[in-house]
Amino acid sequence: MALLALALVGVLLCAALIGFVYYQETHLPEQKESDVIIVLGAQVKPDGTPSEALRRRLTAALEAYHEKRQTIIVCGAQGTNEPRAEGDVMRDWLMAQGVPAEDVIEETASFNTRQNLEYAKAMMEHRGLSQALIVTSDYHVARALELCRQVGISATGKGSPSKPEYFIKNHFREGLSWIKLWLESE
Repeated sequence: MALLALALVGVLLCAALIGFVYYQETHLPEQKESDVIIVLGAQVKPDGTPSEALRRRLTAALEAYHEKRQTIIVCGAQGTNEPRAEGDVMRDWLMAQGVPAEDVIEETASFNTRQNLEYAKAMMEHRGLSQALIVTSDYHVARALELCRQVGISATGKGSPSKPEYFIKNHFREGLSWIKLWLESE
């Protein structure tokens, strides 16, 4: 009986985490005018092309860029299982879609979202940019905006749609990331 109760508590906690992330995702602040788009990295495939998640983020960033031409900062280092840095792959993808090289700045030293944003902030300050549009996966936008607040970036967000079959996995993992963020903030 105790094992069943423990399993039920575990299921309820998982559901609460998923619900919290989904609530955050569906109650984002309205997008503001921006002078820079920051695209957060995601996995690069072994053949050096963007993963599905990364391609979706880049497509969302490209849509925002077509609405208003502005600087795009693409963030991400080279992971141990990636043939190239995420920032380099994103830059090349955007340029292949017609974005001029002078509009894309790659940041290739960061290994997590906080570093993405800290390094992007330095690039923004160097160029006199002040209002960011953060582009990442839909479930990740709210936490990215909280990290922006923590590092001092004025930002709103745009989420790229995730594959529906990964909803539970993505939202649960993001819920755990929120817990880590809260623990680190104390």
